[in-house]
Amino acid sequence: MAAEPSTHQLRLLLALAEELHFGRAAERMFISQPALSRQIRALEERLGVALVERSTRRVELTEAGRALLPRIRAVVDAVADLQAAAETEAAAHAGSVVLASYTSALPALRLLIDSMRTVLHPGPQVQWREMDFVDHAGAVLDGQVDAVVCYEPVAAGLRVLRLGTERRLVCLPDSHPLAARSAVTLADLADLPVIGFAPHARPEWRAFWAADPRPDGTPVRYTPHAAGTLESCVTLVGLGYGIRFMSESSTELVPRPAVRYLPVRDLAPCTAVLAWAAAKPATPALRSLLHMLREPTLSAPEPGSGSRWNALDDR
Repeated sequence: MAAEPSTHQLRLLLALAEELHFGRAAERMFISQPALSRQIRALEERLGVALVERSTRRVELTEAGRALLPRIRAVVDAVADLQAAAETEAAAHAGSVVLASYTSALPALRLLIDSMRTVLHPGPQVQWREMDFVDHAGAVLDGQVDAVVCYEPVAAGLRVLRLGTERRLVCLPDSHPLAARSAVTLADLADLPVIGFAPHARPEWRAFWAADPRPDGTPVRYTPHAAGTLESCVTLVGLGYGIRFMSESSTELVPRPAVRYLPVRDLAPCTAVLAWAAAKPATPALRSLLHMLREPTLSAPEPGSGSRWNALDDR
């Protein structure tokens, strides 16, 4: 009895039927042209009928190939539906996923959870743990939590799924003359020190969130404080010790009367991500969560006027 055709072979034939060119179809399906040709011939042998007419000038489906094409497409669609149904069932029994975040990333975490509610099938339960700016990456790498919602740049050893991009604002004392403006530039802030970071903060993370160095190459001057939370940063700014940059959405968490939040015209935006350990297998609950977040129908509200929800491929 001849072997049955594989779903992979059927997908290859569909690609070839659309492209009518072995080279383009092979490139689209990420295989070599000779491999594509071999797979199509193997499919023809398994079905016992010629599907493709080959010539030096063009590729066409045979009469049998055209007749069988709707059935082939139906088989491929049915397999895809089966896989989606299986993933839905797996999600329903996935259990819980433990996510961490620091306070300023809570709006991004809220958007992630709200977006899960837009998906019709059930997903994993989410447990939350609060971490500070420094410890969140270590908690993921050490296995204390499954993943973390945070902002780039992330620590080495983490994979990320980008969730959304938004503006960074500057937090400065409301008594400062610049506070009366509607927006500022980095040059306007050149003489103001930045509230210090914890000593063990990653250098690349500190540099990004301090805009250090400035566009002209000038290094940033830091205060002697070691602020590790959003609240401590804003408190120190309100006391007049310095400034801090933060995501636009996080400014809604600490609306203090002693500070102002202003857009910085020449400051690059920041990106919120879901990050997990690259070297460890994802738990069933985490895999379920990632599957839900990658669904093309996923939607979520914008986190701020300068923000956009923008689900991207993980890396």
